[in-house]
Amino acid sequence: MFSAFGYTQIEPPEDFEGERLYQFETDSLPQAGIRLQEVVLFQPLKFRSMKELREYVILRNRTLRVYPYAKLASDRLDTLSIRLESIKSKRKKKAYIKRIEKFIYDEFEEELKKLSRSQGRILIKLVHRQTGETTHTLVKELRNGWRAFFYQTTASLFKLSLKDTYDPENNYEDFLIEDILQRAYGDGLIDLDPTALTYNLDSLYTLWKAPKNPLVK
Repeated sequence: MFSAFGYTQIEPPEDFEGERLYQFETDSLPQAGIRLQEVVLFQPLKFRSMKELREYVILRNRTLRVYPYAKLASDRLDTLSIRLESIKSKRKKKAYIKRIEKFIYDEFEEELKKLSRSQGRILIKLVHRQTGETTHTLVKELRNGWRAFFYQTTASLFKLSLKDTYDPENNYEDFLIEDILQRAYGDGLIDLDPTALTYNLDSLYTLWKAPKNPLVK
C-alpha cells in the first residue's frame, strides 16, 4: 500500500506575468490552488479461483460486522485504565470494574449473542489487534485467573480460544483481515484505529504475494 499525491496544473489568467503554478498534495511543499484529497492505493489481491474470491467476500462481511465491537472494547479499556489510575482503594476499583462490566454486558449482550462462531473468532483476533493483549489476558487482568479459565473453557466448547492472537505476518487470514480493514478505511466505511501491534503493512503485500496458507474455515 502506498499514498499517491495529487498533482494539478493551475491555469493562470491571460494577463498573468510569471511562472505557472502547480499544486502538490503534500505538507512540505509550497502550494497554490485547492488542496486535493489524498488517494490511497492498494496492491491488487490475486485469487486463484472463484472459490477463493467468495471466501474473501465472506471474510470481509464477517470482519466489518465485528470490527466495531473490537474498537469499542479498546476504547472502553482505555477509559477503564485511565479511571482506575485515579482510584486508590482496591475495594472501589473492584466495584468500578464490576459496574463497567455490567454496563457493557447489559448494553451489548443481545448483539454479541447473535454473532456466529466464525465472527466470534475474528472478534477475538481483532481485540488483540486493537489492544495488544489477548482476550484471555484482558479477562485475567480485570478479574482473576479462575474467571479467565472459565471463559477460556466456555469458548473452547465452540472451538474458540480466547488466547488467539492476530498475526498478519504469519497467518494468511489475518493478512486478509488487515487488507479488508485498510480498504474499508480508505473507502470511508469504518473509523480505523492504529494497531497496537508491530508489523509493516507495506511489506505484508510482498510477503503474501503468493498465499502460503489456506483460509481458516
